[in-house]
This record gives sequence, C-alpha cells and structure tokens, in this order.
Amino acid sequence: MANKSKVQSVEPDIADLVNGWLKSYGLDYKLEQASLNSEIDKALDEYHSKIGGKGGNRPDAKLLLKDKYGTFYPVLIEYKGYKDKLVKLDTDGIVDNKKDKNEPNYTNIKSYAVNGAIHYANAILHYTSYTRIIAIGVTGYKDEFGKLQHEIGVYYVSADKNNLGFGQRVGDYTDLSFLKTSHFDEFVEKLNELSLTQAEIDKLKEKREKEINISLVKLNNDIYKEETGLGENDRIYLVAATIIATLGAEGVKPLEKSDLGSSTESGETDGDKIIRKITSFLKKKQLPQQKQDLIIRTLSNTLVDENRNKPENGESQIKRVFSKIVDDLGIYYKIGITTDFTGMLFNEMYNWLGFTQDKLNDVVLTPSYVARLLVKLARVDKDSYVWDFATGSAGLLVAWLTVNMHCNAYGESPEEAIQNLQNIMNEMIDDAKEKISSPEEYQEKVAKIKATQLLGLEILPQIYMLAILNMILMGDGSSNILNQDSLKNFDGNYGFSSTKKNFPATAFVLNPPYSADGNGMIFVEKALSMMENGYAAIIIQNSAGSGKAVKYNKEILKHSTLLASIKMPIDLFVGKSSVQTNIYVFKVGEPHHAKNTVKFIDFSNDGYTRTNRKKASVNLRDTDHAKERYQEIADIVRFGKSELNIFTEKEYYEGKIDPENGADWNQSAPIDTIPTLEDFKKTVSDYLAWEVSTLLKGKSSEDNERLGK
Repeated sequence: MANKSKVQSVEPDIADLVNGWLKSYGLDYKLEQASLNSEIDKALDEYHSKIGGKGGNRPDAKLLLKDKYGTFYPVLIEYKGYKDKLVKLDTDGIVDNKKDKNEPNYTNIKSYAVNGAIHYANAILHYTSYTRIIAIGVTGYKDEFGKLQHEIGVYYVSADKNNLGFGQRVGDYTDLSFLKTSHFDEFVEKLNELSLTQAEIDKLKEKREKEINISLVKLNNDIYKEETGLGENDRIYLVAATIIATLGAEGVKPLEKSDLGSSTESGETDGDKIIRKITSFLKKKQLPQQKQDLIIRTLSNTLVDENRNKPENGESQIKRVFSKIVDDLGIYYKIGITTDFTGMLFNEMYNWLGFTQDKLNDVVLTPSYVARLLVKLARVDKDSYVWDFATGSAGLLVAWLTVNMHCNAYGESPEEAIQNLQNIMNEMIDDAKEKISSPEEYQEKVAKIKATQLLGLEILPQIYMLAILNMILMGDGSSNILNQDSLKNFDGNYGFSSTKKNFPATAFVLNPPYSADGNGMIFVEKALSMMENGYAAIIIQNSAGSGKAVKYNKEILKHSTLLASIKMPIDLFVGKSSVQTNIYVFKVGEPHHAKNTVKFIDFSNDGYTRTNRKKASVNLRDTDHAKERYQEIADIVRFGKSELNIFTEKEYYEGKIDPENGADWNQSAPIDTIPTLEDFKKTVSDYLAWEVSTLLKGKSSEDNERLGK
C-alpha cells in the first residue's frame, strides 16, 4: 500500500506574501535575525523560548509603530505553513499557552501562529516598559487548485484590566493594511474600544489569579530550599525591595537584572544599588522624608548584609533572589493591580511569617463579596475618608482599605486587607469618574484620594512594610500609613503630613479579632468615638450583640445610632468552625434614641452554596441569585422595606432596642403561634395518614407470620 505524500509547509510562501505587504506599505519592518531595538531584543533573549530554556525568541517579523499621541506599539508577527494552525484556544476561548500548573504549553506555542506571537508579546510585557502590544499570526495552505490560501489572527495584548496580558481578538482581516501609517490611528481607536463581558473578564481574572498563586508558592519554596541564611522577614523584605526597585517612575529607570554586577566594592554591592534605586523612586513619589528613612532603614539590614552580597560562582545571593523574583513575578507588576496580585502576594508572604496557630485562629478572612457589602453599607463615595484602625497586638492586622472609608481590618491574612483596599479604592475612583466630567478635575481628585483620604496603622514592621508596598503598587497613598498601635498611642491625627491635623474619617468597616475585649467591640467603640459623622459597618460574632459586649455597646449608642442588624449565613467563613455572625450598621454622630427604628434582617440564605473541599474546582457557587440578594440587602438597609423583592417580611423586621441594654441587638420577626383552621386540617390529615400506615404495616406483619417468613 502506497504511503500518502506528506503535506508540505507553505510557510516560505506565507512569509513572502506578508513581507511583501509590509514592504508595499512603506513600513520599517525587521525580519527574524534583525534587531528592532535593544530593549525588545533583550526581553526576547531573557524570556523562555518556544521550546523551553532561555532565549531564542525570534518573531518572523516585527515592527515598532507610533500613534498620533506618541504611544509606541510593538508588532510581532509569526508565520506557519499549514491549515488549521492559526490559533489554539482553551475551553474558555482564551489563547491556550499555559498548562494547569502554570507551565508553558510549548506544544501550542511552537505549533500555532497566534500562540507563538502572543508568547513573544508576553516577553515584551514582562521585561520592557511597553504595555500595549499587537500580536499577529498568519498561516496558510494550498487548495486543490494549487492556489495559496491564508488566514490572519490579530490579537491585542496589554496590561489593561480587561486584557491582563492574555490577548484579545481584534477582528477579521484579509491583509495587514491596518498597519499602514494612514490607517494605524483608526486601528488604535478600535483597540481602545475593545470590551469584554463581565463573565469573560471574570474568566481571565480567574486564570491569572491561579497563575499568580502558583508562582508565589513556587517562589517561596524555591528561595526557602535554595537560599540558606534567609529568614522569613528577609524573604519578605527582598520581595518588597525588588518590586519597588523594578517599578520605575518618570525619570527613574527600573532596575534590571543586568544592573547588578555582584561587586564587593564599597557602595557598589548589589544591595547598595537596590537601595539607591529605591531611594530615587521614593523621592520621585514625594513621600515624606521621615517615611523614606523608615522604609530604607527597614530594608537595609537585609540588603547590605556582607554575606548576602558576597559573590558565589560570580553571583551574589542578593542578585540570585532578585533575578528569581523578577522572572517569576515581573509580568504581574503590570497586570496584577487588577487581578488581586497584591492581595495574593501578601497573603502568601503572610504565610511565610511565623505566627502561632493560636493567633491564626483568632480571626477569619472576610469573603470579598461580604467586604463589598460592608463598603456599600458604609456608604462609601469619592468624598469619603478612610483609616485602618489596626491594633497590632493580635499580630493580624493589616491595612484594609482606602479612600472611601474609615476602616479597620482584622483578617486571617493581608489578603483580606489588600483585597478590600483594592475594592474600596476602585469603588471610590469609579464614583469620582462617574460624577466628575472634567479630566483635569478627575485626576486632581484621584491624587487627593491617594494622598489625603487614607490613613492606616500597623504595629508589626513586616506587615507594615507589606502595607507600604501595597499602597505603592496601588499608585501610592502610603504617606499616611503609620507604624503605631491604634489602641495605645494613636491620637487621630495624620501621620507624616499635617501631623497636627485631625484625620476626618467618615466611614468605618471592620472584622475584629474575637479574642479582644467585647468580642472586638473595643475597637469599634474607640473608632466611632473619634468620628464626628459618617457611617460604619462591622461584621462580628453575634454574641457581641447579645451580652458579650454590653459595656462597649452602651458606650457606642451614646454617640452612634444602630441602623440595622443583619444575620449572616452560619457557614460564611468556610474552613473555620461554624460561627454565627451579624453585620451591624451605624450612623455615627447621632446618639441612639429608644424610639429609633432598627432594621433586623435575616440573611441566612444569601444565595451562595459553599464547600470546603481542597480539590473542588469551585468552592463558592451562586445557586440562588446571590449577587441580586447582596444588592437588595444594601438597598433595604438604606431605603427600608419598600426595596423588598427577593426577600419578604418574614426575613425583615423593624423593631426597637434599649440604649441602656446593649444585649438586644439580635432580633427576628415575631412568629404568630395561634393555629389557623388550615393548620388544624393539616394536623388531622397527617394523623389519619399515620394511622392508616400503622394499620397496613401491622397487617403485613401478620401475613408474614402466617407464611413463615
């Protein structure tokens, strides 16, 4: 039997076709071996190749185009010469370049044109200052008549929150004339108009977050196993120092791996170079000098250590760890702000710290969707002021928030703090964007939010440094994060700027450590007593409202009104023992009067089904209009029972509390115990059914006895 002739690749023909187009357009394109510029060349050499290993990334063609605003766009083109080799997508319709364990899928990257082009784009996104990249794949084949057919895939890769470096398909194209100078600005406008559904964005975020988590765990394991003499604090400080040094700013070039020469010359060690870069960065960000000195002092002990800067096989430990951090996390600096990178980063690093199990059990992590509810209940907007009223004594308090709230965060990890910080800051900025039409005024407002509408406190130096780093990653706002104990020496004033000026907090959000006095109500009472007005929303064990915190509750009601008490699902904190929690909502600055109406809401069914199985693909499922339920709760608290839709008056009750009691905050709708005629009929019916069933069972037993069974 004769063997079928092998299909020949037509890649040379595709290359001739496309290169001919580029030449006819008058574009300055470069082929595989030619240099585009040193920055891009270095990035392609530094990134892992299409077959594994380092370097060897050579797009078939590449360009650097500029739009009318002066923004440069690297264009990377990859050719293939077989039918059906344009692009390989996963089940979610995303370009499939990663395996489940965050390992590159070299088979797809090597075999498919678009996958290869996006691989190159990610190299540039990872190692250069370019954040808007065009990836193009072209493949083809010869039809039965011997005529060359071609297919084109055009994808946009950026650090944008709706892209996240994965690549978005731009549209259908039969040639590359959109790259012509006369058409390029129009094409850029199309890129700017690209949008995804919320479901698509959520899928991208889920994939990136999985990647980030794997990378962070691997990073810690690798450093722990391979780098001796680095304690848990040293690892945290090295991560923080590396990220700050490689961020860059206007007039401050990001520090690169190649800048570290492992020198032992005084003032020229790798640690010295990192410190100088961080110093330049902080000065450019105009942080108060006292804050700059504190950051440098905290990081210096780790960075200037002689042994860590001593070359071993030509490379210092500082450089080895620096390089690994950049290689593993570099791409996420640009895209991570919108994918909870900072929250996940701090959660993982928090696990590096040696807190005792008792401390870890003291608090629980507030789910992000509950945190968002707290933000809404605290009525956060663009003009709110937030502070993190941390204690430091429990060792689990980290900056929770930003701009719109007066807040306090006690969580199982910094992840809670960071996630909420991001949620709140984003919500506040979104509010500003919606209400401010002037671009200039909007930018001024955003700057004010970051500079003056946030104040945080954290006593532990390791966690304090993480909070500082988080705020830098979020666009700064770190000036008013204080290394203090909120219960002992905080006077309510700004920290490093306007130190004699009171911080005008207007919103407060809290999940306190339950071991503190009054189940944690001690923090609530102090924080609310220092506010003149605003709103507060706290989630706490409901025993705080039924007798465990009477002293603090009575004091709170002297200056604040209890607006609502919301009973939460008993399994809200999956992974911990079931504990009943309530959310209490306050209006600050108005004493509670006995005639004030309190909204009591049973939110036991929040629409989510939860599991605690480590191997489960999804541990949280919306099974009953969860998102709608959370929005309705916020509306009910603010506007009353007229907003009842999903919920009924069975779950909603308006009642009174005694301001002198302090133990009557957990109430429910009264139950009518007088039986109706229908109740009587049902009871009789159930009884008769039981009687008949009993008689039939008795007869069956008698028959079986007769049959000898």
